Amino acid sequence: MKPFEDLENALGDVQALFELSEEDPSLEMELQGERERFALSLEDFELRSILNGPQDASNAYLRVQAGAGGTEACDWAGILIRMYTRWGERHGLTVEMVDELRNDEAGIQSATVRIVGDYAYGHLQSESGIHRLVRISPFDSNARRHTSFAAVDVTPEIDGTIEIDMRPDDLERQTFRSGGPGGQHQNKTESGVRYIHKPTGVAAESRSERSQHKNDDMAYKMLKAKLYKIEENKRKAETEKVYDEKGEVSWGFQIRNYVLQPYTLAKDVRTGHATSQVMQVLDGDLDPFIQSYLKMKASGKAPIKVGADPD
Repeated sequence: MKPFEDLENALGDVQALFELSEEDPSLEMELQGERERFALSLEDFELRSILNGPQDASNAYLRVQAGAGGTEACDWAGILIRMYTRWGERHGLTVEMVDELRNDEAGIQSATVRIVGDYAYGHLQSESGIHRLVRISPFDSNARRHTSFAAVDVTPEIDGTIEIDMRPDDLERQTFRSGGPGGQHQNKTESGVRYIHKPTGVAAESRSERSQHKNDDMAYKMLKAKLYKIEENKRKAETEKVYDEKGEVSWGFQIRNYVLQPYTLAKDVRTGHATSQVMQVLDGDLDPFIQSYLKMKASGKAPIKVGADPD
């Protein structure tokens, strides 16, 4: 059944229940529940109508890179990976770790996850950019307030029907030993694979599998996805930078701020959407931020200048 027909049927159910409730007031609570469900269905339908880009329905690769700041930034990058994993779980999506470089003390230096499910890329495209955290550091014995940065980059998983010119002569393939827990085999063999597209300098790597063949396949697909995104950005004349390839992971470039001290506030600099429920956001409650971004994008309104908001 088509989404619009689903919506029409849901509206008919609400109208029928409304008429019955006028004769039987005991149905009022049930009517309220049906209204709320219809409102959610309507909102979902509106978002699906916005997600009409050529790759919006695709799976997504999401990469988080810690900014400068050592363990503080690495811990923040790990928190972001958890946030997106929880968001995916809330929506019934599959989240697979593709590549992870852990920090010795805590957190991660970088990590890439593959998020599998309908419209994963369409929703998560809003998350590309610099994310800034302000909190009392758990690693500071003097309990001082610290600011940490991490970059998030989201690319669609490209299927075989889209042609990306990746000539063998343009590719440099590297292998390396994969470290990490549970990796005796990984430590002794060069199972990690990195591909570099020499004309652009774009690179992608995978180290999570024991099999070099599987890592090779994953790294190749990720490189293809990155090159597709670059080409798509050129066609659309987009000016946003691909943050894991260039740009600064620092103050003035952030798209979203998460403040835990001296007050609680999560605020998107581009749309102005904000909430004081920061811990819920960090637990995966990202839909209001995603929806406000997609609606702004669909309206054609220019985003608020990134980095302009001090909060």
